[in-house]
Amino acid sequence: MGGERQHYYGKHGTPQKYDPTFKGPIYNRGCTDVICCVFLLLAIVGYVAVGIIAWTHGDPRKVIYPTDSRGEFCGQKGTKNENKPFLFYFNIVKCASPLVLLEFQCPTPQICVEKCPDRYLTYLNAHRSQDFEYYKQFCVPGFQNNKGVAEVLRDGDCPAVLTPSKPLAQRCFPDIHSHKGVLMVGNETTYEDGHGFRKNITELVEGAKKANGVLEARQLAMRIFEDYTVSWYWIIIGLVIAMVLSLLFIVLLRFLAGIMVWVMIVMVILVLGYGIFHCYMEYARLRGEAGSDISLVDLGFQTDLRVYLHLRQTWMAFMIILSILEVIIILLLIFLRKRILIAIALIKEASRAVGYVMCSLLYPLVTFFLLCLCIAYWASTAIFLSTSNEAVYKIFNDTACSVAGKTCNPETFLSSNESRLCPGAHCQFAFYGGESTYHRALLGLQIFNAFMFFWLANFVLALGQVTLAGAFASYYWALNKPDDLPAFPLFSAFGRALRYHTGSLAFGSLILAIVQIIRVILEYLDQRLKAAENKFAKFLMTCLKCCFWCLEKFIRFLNRNAYIMIAIYGTNFCTSARNAFFLLMRNIIRVAVLDKVTDFLFLLGKLLIVGSVGILAFFFFTHRIRIVQDTAPPLNYYWVPILTVIVGSYLIAHGFFSVYGMCVDTLFLCFLEDLERNDGTAERPYFMSLTLKKLLNKTNKKPVES
Repeated sequence: MGGERQHYYGKHGTPQKYDPTFKGPIYNRGCTDVICCVFLLLAIVGYVAVGIIAWTHGDPRKVIYPTDSRGEFCGQKGTKNENKPFLFYFNIVKCASPLVLLEFQCPTPQICVEKCPDRYLTYLNAHRSQDFEYYKQFCVPGFQNNKGVAEVLRDGDCPAVLTPSKPLAQRCFPDIHSHKGVLMVGNETTYEDGHGFRKNITELVEGAKKANGVLEARQLAMRIFEDYTVSWYWIIIGLVIAMVLSLLFIVLLRFLAGIMVWVMIVMVILVLGYGIFHCYMEYARLRGEAGSDISLVDLGFQTDLRVYLHLRQTWMAFMIILSILEVIIILLLIFLRKRILIAIALIKEASRAVGYVMCSLLYPLVTFFLLCLCIAYWASTAIFLSTSNEAVYKIFNDTACSVAGKTCNPETFLSSNESRLCPGAHCQFAFYGGESTYHRALLGLQIFNAFMFFWLANFVLALGQVTLAGAFASYYWALNKPDDLPAFPLFSAFGRALRYHTGSLAFGSLILAIVQIIRVILEYLDQRLKAAENKFAKFLMTCLKCCFWCLEKFIRFLNRNAYIMIAIYGTNFCTSARNAFFLLMRNIIRVAVLDKVTDFLFLLGKLLIVGSVGILAFFFFTHRIRIVQDTAPPLNYYWVPILTVIVGSYLIAHGFFSVYGMCVDTLFLCFLEDLERNDGTAERPYFMSLTLKKLLNKTNKKPVES
């Protein structure tokens, strides 16, 4: 027996030996994984340098504000288009051209205007009328009326027709709407076919139908914004209620955890029993019915799955499967009853620990703030990098042309050979790019930006896990709770993590960041291969994505437990990961039981909190209940504040339960270490709670008086 035990520990590491000086998280510790700490600092310096370079060359206005055919901004102060905030397309029908998907630019002249056109007008009608001054503001800057009509339209100096338009995202789109089933532009219908003019308008309507959907989306966004402005304080009240319920649920777990777990187990057994009974009744009902004795093999695959419910063999298979599950659950309950009780006791103990370290419930706000900084820096750097290109001008033409798509200079295009080869072509702004070394390195800089975001975000999460683990470990290893609990355990753990273990946190988060960036690259390659017909490549890509997904999950699990060991013993990352892994492997059944029990309780808590607050919000915002004398404000869409409250409640509950989950995991590892280190004697007393000692038949022997 002793040989088997020695062989078992040989495979799963060596148990911790008794250390008379160990009284909880070690305070006299040294710095760990210093090289990784140096690498992290150098990477942050490089990240800051990339941000400075991006901010120097980038211009986010290129994303926010429209640009005309010469690449000049519309409505920006200090430019000649300062008083022209809107972009006008000469012929918006051409925006439906496939060239838009390739060049991200409509192959039609575009100018900045003070306001969008508000009337129907053709250049032919306005050419020699008093409307020409109005029409002229929609021609290219500097246009002089010294050409014939055909020449003006050929050179693209003015649009052929103006249609009533409305601005959207500072761009003029035709005012498309429906009136009594008739599609209209402005106040005119389009079913009439005039002599040229009406036909042109009809073409514009067909080319701009998609803009109607965009305008409807704009109206939807405005209505949603209005709902937020009148219901924001009620949303905040709902989120506060979710916060109170989350805290109350954690406190009640100290008293109701056992009841909830056993009720769940009994309900599962009863549901499976009813399922077996129902399957038997259906099996008996179909006896003697025509066609019910056909086997599943003879029937084969049918698209209408309801056909299988008319076969006795189907209900027999269901009954056998449910019976096997019932027997397995009952056997597990018989043999794992003690381990389930231990899991319940640990969950109750975690509730007490959170009660003594209440400030731990506020720590997710620190993590949230740091993550917001990481996201903001990554997003701003990505935007500046993507807008740090130079304006590139290309030749656009409606018909086939040998020089179409080539770069050009708008200042000299009219006198160039390309203009003579393609008389109807235009040299206009296409996109932002460049051929310099910096521009060629932009893709690599974007990848580095994404990698650093993953690294820093994982570092922030790791810092939170080590901090919480250190605080809750201080609680467990206090022999007389809470008298022996150190003052400000959360702040002490936070200081130890930053002072001694920045390198270890950087090491663990670096490994996870490498796997995550590989997954991003695989997703990018998968999108590129979707159009390909190579089935082997698709299969290989699917396998790689699955493997790296599993690897990321395993690394997250290993890192979490390694950080707990770092918080307790102050060892480096590799040593902590190895010790945590072997400790869990030596207690694999306890790990599985505790994991499933806590997952169930957290799921139940989230459903209870989100469901309660969501139902309350539904009844309130639909005017079915009133709070005192106040009633819900009038809304365009009552689902807007309801969904906001539901999502916010879930995030709040997740934040509270993440602290609680870290507490359970920390106490569990401390409990396993306690069993291996100590034996209950006066020299080596157990630190576990009285409930756990009773479950394990453990006691602390009193010192013998001399």
